[in-house]
Amino acid sequence: MKYEFDRIEKKWRDRWAAEKTYAVKTGGSGKKFYALVEFPYPSGHGLHVGHARPYTAMDVVVRKHRMQGENVLFPIGWDAFGLPTENYAIANKIHPVKVTEENVKVFKNQLQMLGYSFDWDREVNTTDPGYMKWTQWIFLKLYEHGLAYKAKMPVNWCTSCKCVLANEEVVDNACERCGSPVVRKEKSQWMLKITEYAQRLLDDLEDLDFIERVKIQQRNWIGRSTGANVDFATTAGETLQVYTTRPDTLFGATYMVIAPEHEYVKKWADGLQNFKEVQAYCEQAGRKSDFERTEMVKEKTGVELKGVRAINPVTGNEIPVFISDYVLSTYGTGAIMAVPGHDARDWEFAKKFGLPIIEVVAGGNVEEAAFTDVETGKMVNSGFLNGLEVAEAKKKIVEWLVAKKLGEAKVNYKLRDWVFSRQRYWGEPIPMVHCPKCGYVPLPEDQLPLSLPEVESYEPTDNGESPIAAIRSWVETTCPHCGGPAERETDTMPQWAGSSWYFLRYMDPHNNEALASKEALDYWSPVDWYNGGMEHTTLHLLYSRFWHKFLYDIGVAPTKEPYQKRTSHGMILGEGGEKMSKSRGNVVNPTDIIQQYGADTMRMYIMFIGDFEKAAPWSSNAVKGCKRFLDRVWNLSESVEPGEKYSPSNEKAIHKTIKKVTEDIEAMKFNTAIAALMALVNDFTANGANKADMQALLLLLSPFAPHIVEEIWEWLDFSGMACVHAWPTWDDGMLTEDVVQMAVQINGKFRGTVSVPADSGEEVALAAAKGLDKVARQLEGMQIVKTILVKNKLLNLLIRPA
Repeated sequence: MKYEFDRIEKKWRDRWAAEKTYAVKTGGSGKKFYALVEFPYPSGHGLHVGHARPYTAMDVVVRKHRMQGENVLFPIGWDAFGLPTENYAIANKIHPVKVTEENVKVFKNQLQMLGYSFDWDREVNTTDPGYMKWTQWIFLKLYEHGLAYKAKMPVNWCTSCKCVLANEEVVDNACERCGSPVVRKEKSQWMLKITEYAQRLLDDLEDLDFIERVKIQQRNWIGRSTGANVDFATTAGETLQVYTTRPDTLFGATYMVIAPEHEYVKKWADGLQNFKEVQAYCEQAGRKSDFERTEMVKEKTGVELKGVRAINPVTGNEIPVFISDYVLSTYGTGAIMAVPGHDARDWEFAKKFGLPIIEVVAGGNVEEAAFTDVETGKMVNSGFLNGLEVAEAKKKIVEWLVAKKLGEAKVNYKLRDWVFSRQRYWGEPIPMVHCPKCGYVPLPEDQLPLSLPEVESYEPTDNGESPIAAIRSWVETTCPHCGGPAERETDTMPQWAGSSWYFLRYMDPHNNEALASKEALDYWSPVDWYNGGMEHTTLHLLYSRFWHKFLYDIGVAPTKEPYQKRTSHGMILGEGGEKMSKSRGNVVNPTDIIQQYGADTMRMYIMFIGDFEKAAPWSSNAVKGCKRFLDRVWNLSESVEPGEKYSPSNEKAIHKTIKKVTEDIEAMKFNTAIAALMALVNDFTANGANKADMQALLLLLSPFAPHIVEEIWEWLDFSGMACVHAWPTWDDGMLTEDVVQMAVQINGKFRGTVSVPADSGEEVALAAAKGLDKVARQLEGMQIVKTILVKNKLLNLLIRPA
């Protein structure tokens, strides 16, 4: 009988859907297991192999857990707001709602073609009013608790998307999404105080089962440092406060630098002899992004503020004050003390402007280069700190600063508050109104969801306002507080909003009274296993952990962390090892592979392609190899003999394979699990297989190739469906070999292999080795001076002339 994959796969997809095989109930029998994949953004390009790899991997994992008797929640949905849809709608003059509907339809069809065991009854869409209501509700709660606020600040402005970007969305001075240049503008923005949670976001990583590289990215982005705030008096009368991680080097501070946006620049304007030069530099700096300003390799620029000097608090010396764009107003205090002897950037700046360079930690030649290896060493040229080790000097200088009321110990973070406004149409409206009398007033909860107005043009405006601002009938409203005339907020939320809590909505997606019921939240929280791309570990992962912690604080979420385990996957490259792209013509469409070879072949190959955590190149020949393997399984099933117990010739191999596949799936070593299945099929082909043997193979293969397995399962008249049958178990007693192959060496050189009983001792192994002709000849006239035995693996004979 021919393996007709297209007919078979449609048959089983339809049956799973009709019988709701993968639907799950809250509080069902068995231990709960909540597995999560990052819900896709439904772009017009449809599903690509980058989606298929992680989705197939987690589907393999959850299918095994389901067969092990666990109550599995494996949901899917759509992260559907965002710029790409809006840009497509603008270009093609189609409403974003229609674009989203069409894209979701394509994506959903592709996901279903691959046979993923999602519970489609729990499907969510961030643009649905019933979902958006709770996204807006969370924002109102953040505002109510003082964690959402409006602030005027310099922002990143994408020159093409014409909207504000968070720092995290700017990559190499360009927009992460469209690649266009990013410039700086000053704008009033809604902000979320993620910085209030910085330390908890760090501390709570320790208890999570995240792969280490994910934890490292989170720690680096939060950027915790310890040091001191130090006050420098100025000749203008004001005090300049700096944050430094190296207060021990204070005796080496020979100048100061403040950000071009620092409030003192304008305050001191009248007293500056070169204010026009200063003003021109500030305007130039304002056109650069934070990334461009802080690049280490760029030429150092700056202007001295002539007319104001700072006073080093430990030496009493007057030192010059500069403005330079490498200092940011949003980090620390917007001012730094410069120690050119021990900081490369300060050293280059000092050399350019002819400023003094003082060594304060012994060990280098500061006239030739900054000596930066200063975590240890002795202090020099540092007054009362001279002779102290660096660590001791840090403590002593902070004590001195505190005693003199010139500073204090301080913990700082690189993490900035989250810019939460976007000046675009296709996003959740921010449920706030601005009243001339009452200021910003939250929309009453009973008026949620606040839906987007119908607009004729989605084009972003050149003045930085959202296109919504032109719809006066929507903008003009009444103040919920005083009843007077007011205006709605016209900025929308960023795409990250809907993805910051979607995992909670899956637990109870049709609830109209709460984002999810207490019963569902208590039962399913936290997510047991979350797999996603490394590109989302400093954005989505951090934001969603912040929102979840907030919801935990207000009694909504029952756990302090949303995800217990986080893994990640490598990228699929083109055939030549290059990144897939349309311009290179090497993009692989999963639909093409499914139509040519079947979904099970696609699933098998995407799991067999290589180490799951590493990038792997696509290989069309290897795809064909996976198809041939499934053909062999199909053909093997036609010659199965009767038998209710494993056949003696296959029993040990079956138990070994059960153990290998079970453990490898859990360790995400999918390629070696498939290799073990291929080896087992080789054994069955050589030895023959009975019905019990075939059942074990089908159950182990089911998570990888569920359609073909169900067809053979039904054909061989096994009861029920393989995908919900009990997972097979192994007997440890069957894992040991009766006979092993042992390598024989003489003086470290390989001379052959011998078959010996497992766990043989030296006497038996030596006797077997002497039975080899090569060994026997070489031992003639020689004396064995030492025998080295590695049981079940190696016998090495050290010999010399007798």
